Amino acid sequence: MADKISVLIPEEEVNAKIQELGARISEDYAGKAVHLICILKGGVFFACELAKHITIPVSLDFMQVSSYGNATSSSGIVRIKKDLDDSMEGKEVVIVEDIIDSGRTLHYLIPVLKQRNPKSIRLCALLNKPDRREAEVQIDYLGFDIPDEFVVGYGLDYAQKYRNLPFIGVVEPDAAGEEAEAEPEKKGETVE
Repeated sequence: MADKISVLIPEEEVNAKIQELGARISEDYAGKAVHLICILKGGVFFACELAKHITIPVSLDFMQVSSYGNATSSSGIVRIKKDLDDSMEGKEVVIVEDIIDSGRTLHYLIPVLKQRNPKSIRLCALLNKPDRREAEVQIDYLGFDIPDEFVVGYGLDYAQKYRNLPFIGVVEPDAAGEEAEAEPEKKGETVE
């Protein structure tokens, strides 16, 4: 049997929200350039789509920070696995993250990045799980608040699977734990 994936946020809603966030960022930084810092790996799908909807000059850099590994919950130990390639000094920075869960990773990371002297620093997240918050972080641009479910799709993974799903879904692993293709479900019915 395959993992079951139920649709939490359909593709159309995700795309519309990203377009809206891009418009808000463009308006807030009108007449300026913005430097997006994408948090890998999950944030890459979101960051690329977001950049397409920003109408002012955009530069992009990547950082990989880990507190999960292959687990479904944060270990609480934050490690920078890949640092930025470019300086962020004097830049209008927007950190782009797929999901804010416990908040511990960004609670650690934002002060580290502020020491690098950006002109400003804001946070943009596609998803937020307020019920899981352990460390407070200010989200300046937010896509969706979601319930405390383990979500996949649009860059989010379950043991490196399902990042490529074009919607946000909830994974329900099968009891046998067998590796198989995902079978998306919507409102209890299989999507074909």
